[in-house]
Amino acid sequence: MVLCCQIYKRKNRITKTDQQLIDQFRQGNTDSFKEIVKRYEQRVAATVISMLGYCPEADDVGQETFIRFYKALHDFRGDSSIATYLTRIAINLSLNEIKRRRRRKLFFPQSTDSVKNIIDETEPEDVDLKKIVNIAIQQLEPAFRAVLVLRLVDGYSTKETADILKIPEGTVLSRLARAQKKIKDILTPVMGEKIYE
Repeated sequence: MVLCCQIYKRKNRITKTDQQLIDQFRQGNTDSFKEIVKRYEQRVAATVISMLGYCPEADDVGQETFIRFYKALHDFRGDSSIATYLTRIAINLSLNEIKRRRRRKLFFPQSTDSVKNIIDETEPEDVDLKKIVNIAIQQLEPAFRAVLVLRLVDGYSTKETADILKIPEGTVLSRLARAQKKIKDILTPVMGEKIYE
């Protein structure tokens, strides 16, 4: 009977809104920030990994995203949702990391994973399509990568993407079209047309 009561309480627990969590945090309840992290960590991780790939820097950028948000939370006005605000931080930090990588590349050669290398080294039945698409995304220029990630991975509208990146909607549409064409150019020679079915 006790177990049934616990399950009933859990199911009927009222989920706090983002604004309630922010208000509680501002009143000194640090557990409310932990709830925000739990609520949005997967979304931030998806954004960062799509921008940077699976790498230690992605973990660092993900953590830094929440650290920046924590520091700004007392001043957060709520002009955009927490999800949008965190995504904007994650995208900007990812773009900064991409710039750092380019500077480091001048001094330290890096291994280059390519879609062709992954496919050549993997048995056909073991090909991880998600990994291959992610590697293809990594080959895009940062400006195109950011638009593609926001629109197709995170699911933001054209207007929301334009607001996050602070660019015109027309620019979002043209970059998205070019990014999709580039992804197709990268994937078709090694995967054929079947990847788009």
